[in-house]
Amino acid sequence: MEKPEAFDVIVVGAGASGIGVGAVLKDLGLENFAILERHQIGESFRRWPQEMNFITPSFPSHGFGHLDLNAIARKTSPAISFRREHLTGNQYAQYLEKVVDYFQIPVYTDVEVQKIEALPQCRGFLVHVPDGILKTQFLIWAAGEFQYPNLTPFPGADLCLHNSQIQSWTYFKGDEFIIIGGYESGMDAASNLVALGKRVKVLDRTGIWANPDTDPSISLSPYTLQRIEFCYSTGRLELIGNAAIEEVKTVPGGYAVYSEYNKWVSPTQPILCTGFEGSLKQIAHLFNWSEGYARLTEEDESTITPGLFVVGPSVRHGNVIFCFIYKFRQRFAVVANAIAQRLGIDTTPLEGYRQEGMFLDDLSCCDNDCIC
Repeated sequence: MEKPEAFDVIVVGAGASGIGVGAVLKDLGLENFAILERHQIGESFRRWPQEMNFITPSFPSHGFGHLDLNAIARKTSPAISFRREHLTGNQYAQYLEKVVDYFQIPVYTDVEVQKIEALPQCRGFLVHVPDGILKTQFLIWAAGEFQYPNLTPFPGADLCLHNSQIQSWTYFKGDEFIIIGGYESGMDAASNLVALGKRVKVLDRTGIWANPDTDPSISLSPYTLQRIEFCYSTGRLELIGNAAIEEVKTVPGGYAVYSEYNKWVSPTQPILCTGFEGSLKQIAHLFNWSEGYARLTEEDESTITPGLFVVGPSVRHGNVIFCFIYKFRQRFAVVANAIAQRLGIDTTPLEGYRQEGMFLDDLSCCDNDCIC
């Protein structure tokens, strides 16, 4: 960006959540806003391993009044765009670019947000970027999680390779692998390696593959379970639960992975599938973390920093975890509504979001037994 400017709203991050909330702001007629992205649109999706696909299926159900599960804007569908149910990361990044072009959303790429400064007396924020300082009345944090992996879950984790650092599973040499972490990313890694003829052990502290919960935020999706059942039938996949890893060390012939009572040796570098710390750590001081996650108001605003909103997979309200696109997109209109009312903007266009199920503003009905 060139000279310092003043905006009504700045959105940080041009992924699914940033572009999605940007589309809602455009629908409201807001013009004086900007989305800042330090790389390219959909960068996190571009960094997925080449073989990784969405676990949530895309399906063109608009004719029945329902959105494609992975759509982030009305009148759009990844399924229709690519004639595919489980998109790759690169395909989804292309979908996001199409949304930006169609809705003419103001996205500025290659802009690194270096610092966020909350002004006193709720007078807005200063957003420090390489070319200067931008001022905004409201800030929406949508930087996501994938580019912020959990690389240090235990001693020796630096000897491992995190799944977010992998371009393609076809590049791996060797026949035997150990994967640490059994949630979605771990099972995706296992499925792809088994498909390549490798033998794989998955070590998980709980054995999540046996969790019967219906909420995919805390259990495996049906799509993943189906893939794992096939891999298990080949005899090349071993699932080991109750394996809380405490340390990894180098040993003659490879790497030793230790839990309290067991030891496993791998001739190849162990693969970390231990999740992500999330981008909110960049501005952690602007939130209350007393409950272990960033506390938000019912409008997804920081409880200690007025004017700072969060959209995307980091949004959580008690037991309700909005970590899938079809979940967190329901909060876009909640955030946009709160900002529009304070700016004196007509919120009538948001009625369409309510009708299409993209406006969840009542959390009282949500728990782990319902589809949010």
